[in-house]
Amino acid sequence: MFELSHFIIICAAIGAVVGVLAGLLGIGGGVVIVPALVYIIPHFVEMDPQLVMPLAIGTSLSTIILTSSSSALNHYKRGQLDKTLLFSVALGVALGALLGSSIATSIPGYVLKASFGSLLVLIALQMAFYSNRSSNSTHSPYKLFGVGTLTGTISSIMGIGGGAIMVPSLVWYQVKMTTAIACAALCGMVIAIFGTLGYIVHGLGVTGLPSASIGFVYWPATLCIVCTSVFTTRFGVKLAYSLPTKKLKKYFAVFLLLVGIRMILG
Repeated sequence: MFELSHFIIICAAIGAVVGVLAGLLGIGGGVVIVPALVYIIPHFVEMDPQLVMPLAIGTSLSTIILTSSSSALNHYKRGQLDKTLLFSVALGVALGALLGSSIATSIPGYVLKASFGSLLVLIALQMAFYSNRSSNSTHSPYKLFGVGTLTGTISSIMGIGGGAIMVPSLVWYQVKMTTAIACAALCGMVIAIFGTLGYIVHGLGVTGLPSASIGFVYWPATLCIVCTSVFTTRFGVKLAYSLPTKKLKKYFAVFLLLVGIRMILG
């Protein structure tokens, strides 16, 4: 019971942080959840070490369903969801999420871990140095569909909500920052739904997984994380509309850089 209580507290704390980040930066929280679960699950759960990474990714996506939907709802109340923009992007996101989950479950765990670490480093550099400059590109639905497909595929493979990829991409196509964050939040939910289904299906019948998991989703961790994340997203959204996020992004980028390097080094 002592270890179980620690697991619950740790996951609840992760959820609280993730909720704020989801509302503030438009990210689903996978950049925090996946590395955290990779390190804590082996200490509390007996399972095949090679399956820890896909289990962490599938679990992360399952939490993002509620976290992103809560964040998107709060952005919607502020009138920031562009339905026309969402349609083009969301179609690509759904396709990419299904594709990504099928790819990820066939990749060895250590390769996924190193790849995820590399992605964190790239996201950290983007967050630290990216300037919100707009280009002269038009809002082509085909280009937006492409952005959605690429975001959905990478996000589903890595277990993230996709905001760190989608937000700068949409801003590049002259979408207002707060609208891009709102769109990323809703698309994060789409990625999470289709990605989670994929990880469940591909994990059914796999030996070496915890008894409380369904496919590559460990539900005790999911429930503990979302029990706090759905409440703290509102606070993150308020911060997004009241604080300059540039400095906060740089601090968060340093954190991601350190975690990414640690995962690459194993």
